[in-house]
Amino acid sequence: MTTPHAALTQADKNLDDSLERLFALLRIPSISTKAAHTKDCRAAAEWLQKELTDLGFTAAIRETPGHPIVTGHRKGPEGKPHVLFYGHYDVQPVDPLDLWTVPPFEPRLVDSPSGATEITARGAADDKGQVMTFLEACRALRDAEGQFPVGVTIVIEGEEESGGVNLLPFLKANAAELKADLALICDTGMLDEKTPAITTMLRGMVGEEVTITAAACDLHSGMFGNAARNPIQVLCDIISDLRDGATGRVTLPGFYDGVPELPETTREQWRKIGPTDEQGLGSVGLRWPAGEQGYTALEQTWCRPSCEINGISGGYEEDGFKTVLPAKASAKISFRLVGKQDPEKIRAAFREHVRARLPKDCKVEFRSHGGSRASVVPSDMPALRSALTALSEEWNVPATVIGCGGSIPVVGEVKEALGLDSLLIGFGLGDDRIHSPNEKYNLTSFHKGIRSWVRVLSALTK
Repeated sequence: MTTPHAALTQADKNLDDSLERLFALLRIPSISTKAAHTKDCRAAAEWLQKELTDLGFTAAIRETPGHPIVTGHRKGPEGKPHVLFYGHYDVQPVDPLDLWTVPPFEPRLVDSPSGATEITARGAADDKGQVMTFLEACRALRDAEGQFPVGVTIVIEGEEESGGVNLLPFLKANAAELKADLALICDTGMLDEKTPAITTMLRGMVGEEVTITAAACDLHSGMFGNAARNPIQVLCDIISDLRDGATGRVTLPGFYDGVPELPETTREQWRKIGPTDEQGLGSVGLRWPAGEQGYTALEQTWCRPSCEINGISGGYEEDGFKTVLPAKASAKISFRLVGKQDPEKIRAAFREHVRARLPKDCKVEFRSHGGSRASVVPSDMPALRSALTALSEEWNVPATVIGCGGSIPVVGEVKEALGLDSLLIGFGLGDDRIHSPNEKYNLTSFHKGIRSWVRVLSALTK
């Protein structure tokens, strides 16, 4: 295939139908972390299997100890590369529901104050909209050319938002079947709404849940307050010790082992392409970087490790007031990792930090929520240059390489299990409100995302 022009035209003609298919997938409340939505996760997997079959893939639902994985295989022309595309069909919970301006599983097009048309629904950007850009690109290529320019294997999992513990064993067990030349992952974003990007740096992550218990039951705070240990107070004291208030640095011993310094040449390049602190934080109503001193907001998220409190609970949390001294308090803590930081060493250091500060009459329990190392895409990959050129042609501006503060464990898992490097190409924007109420995906991101994949798949033939 020498040019994708026919397929690009087909993608434009298909757009209304492509939106209908995306909306059908978005209506399925496939929240993987909640047992009540187990049937919905399977429904999403079945919907995807049907779509892949319609596209000419040999598609199957593959059982795991958790939610199923969907696979699809379609051969390309003789002698052309074979790519492995990864995405996920599960979504985050929608809480707090009262902050949604539209029901989270009733997708619709909304005109934003900026003039952009937005697809609003849970999963619109993370990751159903992104997955469907790839599938609709495959549809346009099939309709226009009758074949794909390269061979394609697809793996779409249903547990990315709940730890993804079953993906790596699946990849290892089926390594021969999933053999490919390159992995493509569509779970990232653009530099800005006009500039496409390929993410080459991802942070790793450690997720921990800690629960502190004191009394055998909740107590009357008038009868026992001051005399009995308050687990919420204990937990807050322990958490506050995780950061140095003056420098913003994490205090765990050995936390910064393996963290590389940012080269000045890279720092200067990021200053040129990236937003200022006010621009980057302004879109979410903030202004000043709050983390590690001496680094910009962009540097803090792209190349520095972090420690964040993702949730804390205990005692009476309903409306009104109840003078209770709780028996238990818990918190969910995440660490984002860079360089060669070891997730299990960080986990062990955190647990020792808690135990060392645990007062008498208290006990602690820990629950792991996964861990992954940071990853870096080789800058000399020929496929990287081809994909950047294809993106530049579609968006009419030079595509760039960027870092990402998020963690996508599958990048490391694909490397470990299959020996594949990955191209991380996505069309999300910083204001897509992923994991938050009113998640959205710009219609332009969806439409030009489809066209971009048509160009990228065609470019990879070379």
